[in-house]
Amino acid sequence: MNRRIGIVGVGRMGANMARRLKDVGYTVSAVYDVRADAARELAAELGCAACETLPEVTAKSDVVFTVVTDDAAMREIFSGTEHSLLQGAEGRTFVNFATVTPAIHKEVESAARRAGAKTLEACMASSITQARQGTLYLMVAGDRGVFEEVEPILEKLSASLRYIGATGQAAKVKALVNMVMNINTAGLAEGLAVGEALGLDLAMLREVFSQTGANSRVLETDGEDMQNRDHACYFSAAHAAKDSGIALELAREAEVETPLAAATKAQYDRMVSHGLGELDKSGIAELTFKSRRPAGA
Repeated sequence: MNRRIGIVGVGRMGANMARRLKDVGYTVSAVYDVRADAARELAAELGCAACETLPEVTAKSDVVFTVVTDDAAMREIFSGTEHSLLQGAEGRTFVNFATVTPAIHKEVESAARRAGAKTLEACMASSITQARQGTLYLMVAGDRGVFEEVEPILEKLSASLRYIGATGQAAKVKALVNMVMNINTAGLAEGLAVGEALGLDLAMLREVFSQTGANSRVLETDGEDMQNRDHACYFSAAHAAKDSGIALELAREAEVETPLAAATKAQYDRMVSHGLGELDKSGIAELTFKSRRPAGA
């Protein structure tokens, strides 16, 4: 409990992880975000420092959690320059929660090792509510000893904590989790869209789906939202497109054909191109329901 924890990236997930850690007695010592106002607001709430630079986060922390958007953001914060988290990082541990490629996790691990620091990847298969409640499903990879050092902290954030293996392995699993989830989401939207076009009652159709082979976790989380056009963002379409791309690249490297994943990514790319990328992934229904389709889609 006496380890100081810094958080880089205080969007919906990072901010709620910070709140959870504060609730259970950990010292959240510093927060940072490219949106300085968001960092200052959270810092005022938690009573910690709102850092203006990344090295300041490192200086004020023993363990730093990073929750950033993509490979480019990860590479930037661990660039090894005087403006990165690795400045003065000796003895620090970095736990990286972003959904990024396995390759960038390995790149960051090597850079951190050269700086005398340690890293771990902790991939999240959950959403905002779970982050706040401390019930995330976490898939962890990296050095087993590093995992054991930070395991007590991760246990306070998770309902299920699974060690996967060497660096990069959890990122592979997370990519496949999101690939299958996104395919299911697109398939559900199409089923409901055809149902509406046939004049079927969608509440009845969802109930039938739930009792048959059409059932899925996505039906539970997104079905009613698709029907009611409630696309408040828990996992954005833009992130779905990005994560589908990671899975497709892994499939190409493995020489496995994935036509469903490719078609699903194309749908999410269309959402982004029509300005719908910040809707929840359930917003894919806006492309499939005949009565809703944007002009030109």
